[in-house]
Amino acid sequence: MRRFSDLDDREVLALAISLEEEHGRIYAEYAAGLAGEYPASAQVFTEMAAEENAHRRWLIDLFSAKFGDHIPLIRRQDVSGFVRHEPIWMVRPLGLEKVRAQAGAIERETRQFYVSALARTTDAATRKLLGDLIAAEDKHVSQAEAIGDKALTPDAIESEAVTERRAFVLQYVQPGLTGLIDGSISTLAPIFAAAFATHNTWQTFLVGMAASLGAGISMGIAEAMSDDGMISGRGHPWMRGAITGLMTALGGLGHTLPYLISDFWTATAVAAVVVVIELWIIAWIRARYMDSKFTRAATEVVIGGLIVFAVGIAIGSA
Repeated sequence: MRRFSDLDDREVLALAISLEEEHGRIYAEYAAGLAGEYPASAQVFTEMAAEENAHRRWLIDLFSAKFGDHIPLIRRQDVSGFVRHEPIWMVRPLGLEKVRAQAGAIERETRQFYVSALARTTDAATRKLLGDLIAAEDKHVSQAEAIGDKALTPDAIESEAVTERRAFVLQYVQPGLTGLIDGSISTLAPIFAAAFATHNTWQTFLVGMAASLGAGISMGIAEAMSDDGMISGRGHPWMRGAITGLMTALGGLGHTLPYLISDFWTATAVAAVVVVIELWIIAWIRARYMDSKFTRAATEVVIGGLIVFAVGIAIGSA
């Protein structure tokens, strides 16, 4: 994947054309899926689709004037930093609340893309068009957030802090949860393999420290390098990396520290209890912030944890 900062002006315009074309088609699908039950909201998306097509034509005209008729094929999936959007437009019937939330996310991401593009170009015609597109995206964000307000029940209407909550989840909860899952689950195998292979609590503690800190450093660097946050809005990469690395290390240290207890079986029993607590915390966070049902989240996490736990014991006992 290419980094956004590595694209030249020609490639940035080509990517913008691709985005506007894709969004126009998505909004047309929204309109078709909502027409039966929410005709007013469907009409809004029909108008938004038409505007996206107009934006695409503006961009093509500018591209042709500056670079000629051949537009290189550059799509969102070819550039790092874009959030993957679930294809909810393929599901029937469409849920109005999910459509509204996704449309708002798409428009905010596109606006940030244009802001980032504007900051790096000095061409007057390009800057004027990008400024117009930013204003248009602001309008679309407002339209998306207002869609269906009258049709939604009070319990379904998003709170006034929805934007802040979304940013909090993207910038802190997701990287923290990624680290906690990796630290709590991936270190189970080496720690308990060392424990049952040696029956020595101090050696097991050293293995756990090495695995936890090593995983924390590795995950932190990987997260920081995965996305610069310019387009996705996920915040500064090194902040996310620090959060991921810290939570990864803490996840592994949770069931490492009990091996400071000198008695092997006591230490192992305490470590097992800590593992259960860690898995419960992971399931709760997923249910609280990732819109997953707690029972499903707990089942997935527990099954994964038990498999890794069993692998560690089996290898250590061999």
